[in-house]
Amino acid sequence: MVHYKAYLIDLDGTMYRGNEKIPGAAEFIKELNQEGIPHLFVTNNSATVPEKVAEKLMKMGIDAREEQIFNSSMAAAKYIRLMEHHAKAYVIGEEGLYSALENENIQIVDDNADYVVIGIDRGLTYEKLAKACLQIRNGAKLISTNKDVAIPTERGMVPGNGAITSVISVSTGIDPVFAGKPEPILMEQAIEKLGFSKKDVLMVGDNYDTDILAGIHSGIDTLMVETGVSTFESIKHYDEQPTYKITDLYKWKLDRK
Repeated sequence: MVHYKAYLIDLDGTMYRGNEKIPGAAEFIKELNQEGIPHLFVTNNSATVPEKVAEKLMKMGIDAREEQIFNSSMAAAKYIRLMEHHAKAYVIGEEGLYSALENENIQIVDDNADYVVIGIDRGLTYEKLAKACLQIRNGAKLISTNKDVAIPTERGMVPGNGAITSVISVSTGIDPVFAGKPEPILMEQAIEKLGFSKKDVLMVGDNYDTDILAGIHSGIDTLMVETGVSTFESIKHYDEQPTYKITDLYKWKLDRK
């Protein structure tokens, strides 16, 4: 088995389920730290700032620092900044997206925007959607943090950011650029941040359609665990398979010895 020099690790379904820690997660991260192996937690969650994600992990006994969190809001903001300095953005989203844009010195505006940037927004209104569509019709580019059409909650599956984005895309006829998994923007930025070649990086995740395809599309090896969304049975007929399949991270710890 290849000894990887760096890891990209999904959160929900891999490290935890909602507010519940997944068995083996803390031990897996502890082993990476003991071996001095760099890693980033990569997530499509656009709503929360990195320090709050790190705090959540630490409360679960999973060692994490703010600088190890890389989310789809950060990827979208960096993408805009690289495309255009002094950009102006109209935003639908929550704290994590606003913070990421401000950290990249992107001006947040109500009108005359260069970009419309979409993240999950649990305070969404018709007026916000209307303003977004009007900005796009006036020439603003459409950027979305991720294409997740549904997300798991304690109540069940509820509309995700991809569903919000689809309303704007259908209304305007404009296809969005997606920053999050499985598209390559987030992954390429995270790999660059790690500073290792792709052959030395492993992507770990539970969701085939986001985590595993993100790794495959980015040209890195993948490890799928069965602690979240996807099962080995559900993907057995897919042409593109994960590099490794392990039921949980306890077994990966044993197999790496």
